[in-house]
Amino acid sequence: MLETHIDQTLTAFFAGDRRAAARLMTAVENGGPAAEAVLEALYPKLTGAPRLGVTGPPGVGKSTLVDALARHHRGLDRRVGVVAVDPTSPFTGGAVLGDRVRMNDLATDPGVFIRSMATRGSLGGLARTSKEVVDVLEAFGHDLLIIETVGVGQTEMDIAGTADTTVVVLSPESGDSIQAMKAGLMEAADVLVVNKADRPGADQMVRTLEADLHMRPAADWTPPVIRTVASSGDGLADLTAAVDAHHRYLTGSGDLERRRHARVRVEILAVLRDRLWRRAQRDLTDHVPGWTEKVLAGEATPYTAARAMLAALIDDDPEDDE
Repeated sequence: MLETHIDQTLTAFFAGDRRAAARLMTAVENGGPAAEAVLEALYPKLTGAPRLGVTGPPGVGKSTLVDALARHHRGLDRRVGVVAVDPTSPFTGGAVLGDRVRMNDLATDPGVFIRSMATRGSLGGLARTSKEVVDVLEAFGHDLLIIETVGVGQTEMDIAGTADTTVVVLSPESGDSIQAMKAGLMEAADVLVVNKADRPGADQMVRTLEADLHMRPAADWTPPVIRTVASSGDGLADLTAAVDAHHRYLTGSGDLERRRHARVRVEILAVLRDRLWRRAQRDLTDHVPGWTEKVLAGEATPYTAARAMLAALIDDDPEDDE
């Protein structure tokens, strides 16, 4: 029954049915056998469309900028898929949409698909299955994929491993945030944006960023600093040109292939880690109390206990752990 339902949904999806696309995204978010079946069907259909990550501290206008970017690219006749990650509602467990309501009119454009996701406890600025939802949007035929994170800080750098190009958005009021981010996300920026550039302090912010960039070790690509006013559309053409230039650089230098190889490698290891952990919880939980007593009695260490249980897990006949 499950396979028949998935096959029917996939048939509708490949015929361009947006409701089928939404159902497939829900399936991959929920995980399990359905998610695997969907992704196995979609992976051969991935086109290699550019993936643009938009991140930065709260309050800098990321949602407004993503909305404006999507409109700009539609004007260039590009189909745009957007995954917007929001904090999790403490009441429903779903996404707290915040400023996403302003995208409602854009969501009626057949060339744009917007999917909001809740972090569900993930701490890296993205939801656990954000990458898989982007895969669904890519297989649906979008020319550009935009991933917007929640407001992030120094250690929340999942976006750098998910997108081809990472755009860090700041505003003239972001001075303190920059200091906190210098050792983290700022280092992962491929393009820097000073949004709300019509406000006082914007020029000083640009000079500060450019000075910081000059202090970096020499590299083949130096992130440009772009001024934008997302609410009016000012600077969007410059931002699009910078992102396109970075994509050309990645392609010409071979960095795009290296980044995507690294992304797949991380994904494989994440799935492996998840499978091993679930199987260990299923098969080894009953062994932990005994080993705990041995460790407390000085007859073993946590390392020997873990090694013995891991050996037992590996020697056991593999079973379906779904």
